[in-house]
Amino acid sequence: MNIIRPTLILDKEKCLRNIERMAKKAETLSLDFRPHFKTHQSAEIGEWFRQYGVQKITVSSVQMASFFASHGWTDITIAFPVNILEIDDINILAGKIKLNLLIENKEALLSLDKFIRFPVGIFIKVDTGYNRTGISASKTSQIDVLLSRLKESSLLEFKGFLSHNGQTYHAQSRHEIFNHHFDALLKMRALKNQYKKEWPGLKISLGDTPSCTVCDNFKGVDEIRPGNFIFYDLMQFNLGVCRFDDIAVRLACPVVARHPSRNEVVIYGGAIHLSKERIINIDGKPLYGRIVVRQEGKKIFLDEKNYITSLSQEHGIIKVPRKDFSYYRVGELIEVIPVHSCLTANLIREYLTTEGELITME
Repeated sequence: MNIIRPTLILDKEKCLRNIERMAKKAETLSLDFRPHFKTHQSAEIGEWFRQYGVQKITVSSVQMASFFASHGWTDITIAFPVNILEIDDINILAGKIKLNLLIENKEALLSLDKFIRFPVGIFIKVDTGYNRTGISASKTSQIDVLLSRLKESSLLEFKGFLSHNGQTYHAQSRHEIFNHHFDALLKMRALKNQYKKEWPGLKISLGDTPSCTVCDNFKGVDEIRPGNFIFYDLMQFNLGVCRFDDIAVRLACPVVARHPSRNEVVIYGGAIHLSKERIINIDGKPLYGRIVVRQEGKKIFLDEKNYITSLSQEHGIIKVPRKDFSYYRVGELIEVIPVHSCLTANLIREYLTTEGELITME
């Protein structure tokens, strides 16, 4: 592999192992497995899921739904509040596949009901504490308004309640992940119990990689939608969600300069490759990636004292202890474990597998 610029390296064997593990967990817990494809966004990688029985998927946009529909996926949930400005594209999709949409307010629901031309499934987006989007689980009066309208619709079919328990990504420990998950579980289960008599077929859908990886109590849940688990990343590793050996991607970057006087190394690999997603390092400073180097044919995962401390558009600055400068040579490659693999993959748009195969997001 002749790598001359920032390149996202993908380990297919690890990806398959991660998919198989999550698929088996869902099967063991009698959960529908609807993985989120926004992490990899690749038709070819999407095909890897089929060998583990996956037939239903999640995406984050109408465009992404259209892309995967064109590659044979016929049961898709768009896990983003419906944007009524895209109604023409939504109607095209709904006329071809089994499509589920998210609603969290009356305005979007009324517009959708007015302009939709084909049957679609509707999930009500519930906020279980992440405070990004959705109706608070306790505000059942708002839910009642939406359900009342859905009863009158001939083309909008209420499917259930959907939540993304995103606060688990900001946990400080596995114990905190368990707490966030159990809190979300109680809220969603309460909604199911309140409405299941009137809507006996309603489903509860949860989707965050930390909970889906480490938790086993999904009582009352019908479906899980994790996405990041196929690659994992430094954020998941720091949370204790995955092992280092589970991380399936890394960004290969050329070393372009060394500055021993200020304990820094410059790489060709910046914000347009890694994003500016960060976590806090052990020294209390922002960390944008950790480093893997090769020595005598072996890969070495360097400690937290070797880390990307700042990013500009093309440049990455690595803070390096003086004793470790010999690992970095101008004109050679180092590898960066990204903080958030979803964003890095979205920026790079293609993968080079460890077998030398190029996989694109086309």
